Amino acid sequence: MFIDPHIHMTSRTAYDYTIMREMGIVAVIEPAFWLGQPRTNVGSFKDYFSSLIGWERFRASQFGIQHYCTIGLNSKEANNEALAEEVMELLPLYACKEGVVAIGEIGYDDMTPAEDKYFRLQLELAKELDMVVMIHTPHRNKKAGTSRSMDVCLEHGLDPAKVIIDHNNEETVKEVLERGFWTAFTIYPQTKMGNARMVEIVRNYGKERIIVDSSADWGISDPLAVPKTAQLMLERGIPQDQVRAVCYENALAAYSQSGQMQEADWLDPMPIDQKQLFQGNSVLRGQQPQQVGIVNDRSLHNDKANPVLIE
Repeated sequence: MFIDPHIHMTSRTAYDYTIMREMGIVAVIEPAFWLGQPRTNVGSFKDYFSSLIGWERFRASQFGIQHYCTIGLNSKEANNEALAEEVMELLPLYACKEGVVAIGEIGYDDMTPAEDKYFRLQLELAKELDMVVMIHTPHRNKKAGTSRSMDVCLEHGLDPAKVIIDHNNEETVKEVLERGFWTAFTIYPQTKMGNARMVEIVRNYGKERIIVDSSADWGISDPLAVPKTAQLMLERGIPQDQVRAVCYENALAAYSQSGQMQEADWLDPMPIDQKQLFQGNSVLRGQQPQQVGIVNDRSLHNDKANPVLIE
């Protein structure tokens, strides 16, 4: 089984959910993020946060996948300070909702004073609520931004064991691990971390506190990045226990600290009924409901049968 602990399913289709489940993905975490076009009013954030804890959670369940999310003001939109102030008032209303496993993804983009201000405010919120934090490290000045992100977390008294530093690469991995934070890697085509590079990271650093995710979104990205990377690791001689740790167990250990995510959610799931509606809306768009059957999926845990959708 696999967990993709950073994927933006709002940007993906129901077909993606279908093939993800067929490839053994049993759970996903969807961080609140920048949609590509800046939002212009706080109502846009309210509707977006509501969709993460509502419609998207329902939609995933209709294809046999458990959906969780993180709630936060992303670093890019933190630079609109007037709007950021309004969003900060919203966050406590959503942070403790069912299925919310962390404050995130938050951190730096261009490392501006405004980004720093709202990063710190959200760390304080996470500390007040005793929540896990997901950190977005900048795409530019990656090493300096990652170091600064950890410095700020420690300045605010956060426990590194409850902070996931994401979008790491070869430049940052050693420091993040040495400082005791969870170290996540985004397998994103052409940018960030390729899966062949990820194999070498695990070969060199082992499995402790390392997490693989896809960050698949509206860009050129792959919702199957986690199982594909796991397969490549096995082909290149990475021990199965290490593959299982970085593609499943570590994400579960990190985010289950929220109290909102546990393995029983997918090992003992509620039956799937695609005739169900969410506020009057169906995932089917006029198509026939599928049945739920038990078949062997392509799973690292091949001693368990898992529910998947079949015709």
